[in-house]
Amino acid sequence: MSTTLFLILCLNGLQYGMLLFLIAAGLTLVFGVMGFINLAHGVQYMVGAYLAVFYVGLTGSFIAAVFLSLGTALVFGLLLEHFIFRHLYTRSHLDQVLATFGIIIFLNELAKVLFGPATLSIAPPDFLSGSIQLTEQLRYPVYRAATILAGLLVAAALFLTVSYTRIGMLIRAGATTPEMVSALGVDIQRLFMIVFGVGAMLAGFAGVIAAPIFGIEPGMGDNILIIAFVVIIIGGIGSIGGAFVAALLVGLIDTLGRSLATTLLTAVFSPSFANQVGPALASMLIYILMATILIFRPKGLLPAKGVA
Repeated sequence: MSTTLFLILCLNGLQYGMLLFLIAAGLTLVFGVMGFINLAHGVQYMVGAYLAVFYVGLTGSFIAAVFLSLGTALVFGLLLEHFIFRHLYTRSHLDQVLATFGIIIFLNELAKVLFGPATLSIAPPDFLSGSIQLTEQLRYPVYRAATILAGLLVAAALFLTVSYTRIGMLIRAGATTPEMVSALGVDIQRLFMIVFGVGAMLAGFAGVIAAPIFGIEPGMGDNILIIAFVVIIIGGIGSIGGAFVAALLVGLIDTLGRSLATTLLTAVFSPSFANQVGPALASMLIYILMATILIFRPKGLLPAKGVA
């Protein structure tokens, strides 16, 4: 593998890791603070992507579509929390799984009705098109570099908010001792609403910035939800810092593993066989990593301990 290809794969892994972090950050807060299993979190990623398609077509501006999609994703998440999810907080995890799985099916079918079953795509904005020269032999798409930067900025903002603000203090306390937070007179229902709304907006933002890179189709959030759960298990439930580190690890392992596994298999098997089996082996590496960490650190790499 050439140095240029290795750098490209690392950058792509970093970009994928940033998307995973945006999804996993909201998921780990919802799960850590509320103890609520929300399988429909991946659907909010899909909703963000379709909102980007809708608003780009409506306004003709990608930047306007980003802000409109964020606001709509936040409102959509709050409506789901108010009318559906808050009635499930005291129910069993099985009830939560069944209810949120039903929402997945409903919204996936609704996406087919509104936008059709075909895969859609949108172009990145003109000022983020083209590529930048990183080395003499390496040019990298500007938009992908911008998604990395956006993910880092959101990660920094989340860390500062969770670590140094009052609402962050309550979120950290809720992730470790929710009963104590409620006993101190905090409106736990409002806290849950804020956490859920922020989580929905982050997942929607991930869908928006992923829209010009990946195909937009019904069910696009289902597979990434599984990886997001792996991320929060590796990082530690309720931990923003853990989600960030784990997302980067998973993104790099998945991206580099696909190429390295295929290259190694090509030395022994035919190229067609290597191209089929290599990506599958790379996907297995993520779950092997999760199993290994659970053996030695059952609470994750950076479990919530009152700090992000």
